[in-house]
Amino acid sequence: MTSPDPRIRILVADDHPIVRDGLVAVLSTQADFQVVGEAGNGFEVVSQVAALVPDIVLLDLEMPEMDGVQALEQLRSLGRPVRAIAFTAFDSDERILSAVRAGAKGYLLKGAPREELFNAVRVVHAGGSLLQPIVASRLIERMTEPVAEPLPEPLTPREQEVLELMAVGLQNKEIGDRLAITERTVKFHVSSILGKLEAGNRTEAVSIAVQQGLIER
Repeated sequence: MTSPDPRIRILVADDHPIVRDGLVAVLSTQADFQVVGEAGNGFEVVSQVAALVPDIVLLDLEMPEMDGVQALEQLRSLGRPVRAIAFTAFDSDERILSAVRAGAKGYLLKGAPREELFNAVRVVHAGGSLLQPIVASRLIERMTEPVAEPLPEPLTPREQEVLELMAVGLQNKEIGDRLAITERTVKFHVSSILGKLEAGNRTEAVSIAVQQGLIER
């Protein structure tokens, strides 16, 4: 009777064949790793996980047809959660959060040294989680940001336009000229904006709007 293979079974998912080839070659240098399959999109990830039952999925997030986050969400909905490591070039706050929420146990950027990749595979396989330090700090910053309360009464599309022009320093007459409305109408909208944002003046209104994510500065 043969003993089970103790190697860590890995599925490599990336939509670029040359990247997959490189990852397979690098991972194959480790005696305790076995690459059991490859996938080029999220649909293939879902089917390969079902067919191969890998221990680890090394997962690119930006793939065609179905991306990595969607694949994780579908696997979870099917009752097949996997130990996945997001391995991607994208480090936006939203991408990191969405991957972690979907169940990724690790998150590495593609510029990470191979030793970090090897360590991540072993840590996640052992039941742990591992975020690259730069990713972890971004995630902590994002999760500790104060959550803005939604406005009791949202701004109308026209008020949003007026607010954005206020933010770049335009006065009522200039806003009216830009939007082809009267200065009196602009004053009405400004008054409404101040009331909805509970602001005492235009500067405070813009500051609150930035904090609420209504406009960018």
